[in-house]
Amino acid sequence: MSAPASQERLHALDAVRGFALLLGIVFHATVSFVATPNNIPIWIVMDNSRSVWMGVAFHVLHIFRMTTFFVVAGFFAHMSFHKKGMGGFIKDRLKRIGIPLVAGWPILFALIIAAAIWGATVMAHGKPLPPPPPPGHFPDFPLTHLWFLYVLLLLYAATLMVRSLVAAIDRSGRIRAAAGRVIRVLVQNPLGFVVLAAPLAITFMLVPQWLEWSGIMTPDNSLVPNVQAAVGFSTAFGFGWLLHRQPGLLEIWRRRWPLNLALAVAFTVASYAITGLMPVLTPAPHNTATAILAALYALQVWTWTFAFIGMALRFLSNHSPVRRYIADSSYWLYLVHVPLVMALQVAVSQLPWPWFVKFPLVLAVLFPILFATYQLFVRYSFIGAILNGRRESRSTRPALPATLEPAE
Repeated sequence: MSAPASQERLHALDAVRGFALLLGIVFHATVSFVATPNNIPIWIVMDNSRSVWMGVAFHVLHIFRMTTFFVVAGFFAHMSFHKKGMGGFIKDRLKRIGIPLVAGWPILFALIIAAAIWGATVMAHGKPLPPPPPPGHFPDFPLTHLWFLYVLLLLYAATLMVRSLVAAIDRSGRIRAAAGRVIRVLVQNPLGFVVLAAPLAITFMLVPQWLEWSGIMTPDNSLVPNVQAAVGFSTAFGFGWLLHRQPGLLEIWRRRWPLNLALAVAFTVASYAITGLMPVLTPAPHNTATAILAALYALQVWTWTFAFIGMALRFLSNHSPVRRYIADSSYWLYLVHVPLVMALQVAVSQLPWPWFVKFPLVLAVLFPILFATYQLFVRYSFIGAILNGRRESRSTRPALPATLEPAE
């Protein structure tokens, strides 16, 4: 791959990483508007106007956004490792991932608790609040939405240990060459996603109490990730790590994005044909129908991921100051968004307006506030240097189109 082509593809993957995080913000904004059977609450505050279509948006976004993120995270991690070396890589990851987790968690957790108490008060309608849940035991821990930082640190550590072991025993390079051939086959073969999906589908079937609608159970309440998250996200990260050794394979995803998108939509429609659009909040029984749903969900994970990355490679490969700004800011936006999302959901929850007015209103208020905090307090400060690995200079910042200057 030529250098210019490589740089263009990195612009696209930067956009993928940024937009995957922004989709996570939209994902959390939908949850209070999701219609559930018998109005069963699934969030600290549930709006008085809900829709099954908000459930569809919630479900589809959850299918692929974090798997996509971990594929790209693995890709960039391999690139950073070979650029900085072992010591430099560890130092960089502890700075950009470890510090935000350790320093940010206490502040964000306190704000989340405050928003949760407000939401519980509103939902109680003047009645006494229920007692708080009893404290958990080790390894239970409320990682909240920052679980992805914790999982990234675990994946970095595991990957470095495996890499050191392979380097020690594979003097001839045969194991690494074989791994490269496997990755090449998985990408080149139009059905390679089936092999990637198989381990995840098996875990869905073997793990008791699997909720098909929830897919990969979010590992946000324990220091030991659940088996679904461990298998699904480690597969994605490792695949991305090895893919960086053959970046020319990205061209295949760029060409095949229509096929992968069509397959992703077909698998999703087939899944809804079995379950219906209304969320299913009861554990799936171990039967043939559940096996089919497990296979369909795992296939959706990887076809949506391939399609999302492929579309970015096709349409977002050129340099864009606006997209670069969004990509740079997305990390901060995702870190701090949950308390604000919860507060806005509580604020509109009892208004006599339909969901299709309140949900866009939440986003319309949310994103300007988030971007403003990034611009004013992060982009040119030490916080930006920690999160993005560099401190932006006000004097050298790229000019944005006139129509976007206020947001800048």
